[in-house]
Amino acid sequence: MIKLALIMLALTQEVSTPPVNPPPPDPATVIQSFYTAKDWDPAADPNSPEWAGLPPVLMKQDSFGKDVPGTATEIRSRWTRKYLYLLFMCPYDELNLKKDPVTDAKTNQLWDYDVAEAFIGSDYLNTSHYKEFQVSPQGEYVDLEIDRDDPKNEKGLAWDSGMTVKGQIDYKKKVWYGEMRIPFQSLDMKQAKPGDELRIGLFRMAGKEPNRIYMAWRPTGASTFHVPDAFGSLVLVKEAGAETSAPGGR
Repeated sequence: MIKLALIMLALTQEVSTPPVNPPPPDPATVIQSFYTAKDWDPAADPNSPEWAGLPPVLMKQDSFGKDVPGTATEIRSRWTRKYLYLLFMCPYDELNLKKDPVTDAKTNQLWDYDVAEAFIGSDYLNTSHYKEFQVSPQGEYVDLEIDRDDPKNEKGLAWDSGMTVKGQIDYKKKVWYGEMRIPFQSLDMKQAKPGDELRIGLFRMAGKEPNRIYMAWRPTGASTFHVPDAFGSLVLVKEAGAETSAPGGR
C-alpha cells in the first residue's frame, strides 16, 4: 500500500507540473511565417485580412550594424502549402525609381534603384547556394540563383522562380509597400509544413548617391549583402487563430 501511495503521489505531481513554454523567437535572428489556408494575388496592402495584425521583424541598421535614422522597415511573412509570402513596409525620404518600369518581365540591375530583397536558401549543407528575390516600389522584380562557391555554374538571371510581386507607393505617408509570392518549389521544397526552416537574409537599398542607404535585417559586416553566414532563419508556423480567408490566387 505504501508503494502504491508513493506511485500515485508521483503521478499526481507529474500531472500537476505546469508545462514549460519555450521562449519566443528572437526577432533579431528569426522571422516567423504564419500559415493561412488559401492563396491570393499580391496587393501590397498591409491592412488586408492576409496581413493585418501580424507581428513583423524590423530592419533598422545598415549592413555594418549602424543604426539608420528614421522609421524602421517592417517585414511580415505568411505561407500556404504552395507559396511563401513576404510583405515589406518601407518608409522613405526620397525615392530612386527607374523610368519606364517593366512589371511583366525581369528588370536586370534593379538593385541600382529602390528595392527590397530576400535571399533564401534551403540547403544547410551548401550555404553558399541560395536564391535572390527583389521587388521595387513600382512592382518591378528580379529573381536569381546564386552559388558563391561555383559562380560559373550558377544560373543567375536565367533562373525563373515563378514569383509574383506587387509594389505600391503612398506618397502622402512617404511609405512604399512591396509584396512577394514565391513558390516553395523554387526553393527546392517539395511540401511545406509547420516547423520547416529556411535560411534568409532581408535587405533594402534606398535613395540616391551620395546618400544611398544599404539596410540589413541582420548586418553582414561587409559592403555586400552576399554573406550567407550572416543569414537568419525563417520558420513556418501554424497557430490557432492565425488562419485567414483569402481570395483564390494563381
